[in-house]
Amino acid sequence: MDKRKLGNGLEVSKLGLGCMSISGAYGDRLDQSEADALLRRAYELGIDFFDTAEIYGPFIGEEIVGRALAPIRDRVIIATKFGFRIDPDTGRRVGFDSRPEHIVEVVEASLRRLGTDHIDLLYQHRPDPAVPIEDVAETVRGLIAAGKVRWFGLSEADPASIRKAHAVQPVAALQSEYSLWTRDIEAEVLPTIRELGIGLVPFSPLGRGFLTGAVKPGELVSSDLRTTMPRFQADAAANNARLVDALALVAREKNCTPAQLALAWVLHQGEDLVPIPGTRRIERLEENVAATQIALSADDLATIEAALPASEVLGERY
Repeated sequence: MDKRKLGNGLEVSKLGLGCMSISGAYGDRLDQSEADALLRRAYELGIDFFDTAEIYGPFIGEEIVGRALAPIRDRVIIATKFGFRIDPDTGRRVGFDSRPEHIVEVVEASLRRLGTDHIDLLYQHRPDPAVPIEDVAETVRGLIAAGKVRWFGLSEADPASIRKAHAVQPVAALQSEYSLWTRDIEAEVLPTIRELGIGLVPFSPLGRGFLTGAVKPGELVSSDLRTTMPRFQADAAANNARLVDALALVAREKNCTPAQLALAWVLHQGEDLVPIPGTRRIERLEENVAATQIALSADDLATIEAALPASEVLGERY
């Protein structure tokens, strides 16, 4: 698989693997043997960029990923995240926490769970309004100097925060939701990171599975995080399904699946971005990897965007 560069020297496969779903966010989590098979198949297919976080599970996601990648640790890039306060009794997220001392604590715990001596890419998972972003960046700068972290990332940050952080410690990548049905970052965020030379890591490039056409909101299990999301509910879901049906017609003409077409669209938005679609199934992983070989012309891109205009999507993301 071809490589792409994110920010200041971080080179990864042009497609990564988001590992949130393996920890049970969308239903049952994978057992270790299933995760081993999935992540190692991803590596065989050319993926060397794996994304997790302490909040996935919580905690179990990092443990699963760390064990699965242990035999090939020196050949892969692992990204993880800090930034939430997690109730130790319930495991629930109860607020933000990017205090410098907490960042250090989280990194030490993540290193243990991942079974590694360094984190390749460390993101602030969400901005913390109580902590200046300069303090966050300075803390990560110290962790980089200590050899515990290699690159610094932000997630869902606004342009002003990105600039402030980047002035203290160069930001390699911004992780934000970006797909055919979520294009908010195009107005201000994307121009900002491109001006600064920061890469983009789109999460949920398949709309949390909705853009595949295979996710039926009424069939989601109660433990599935998506049941709480407005886009997957009632009238919004019916409207959005109509848009996906239109995308499927275009995909049929291109001899690919709707998922592949939606992912190919993201991949064609620039050489400075690396999407990280997640899956728990090897056949879907292989389908996603095949999308990296789809070539789209300017006319194709226009047709795709006309079939699924983001302005017609109903429902907020969260």
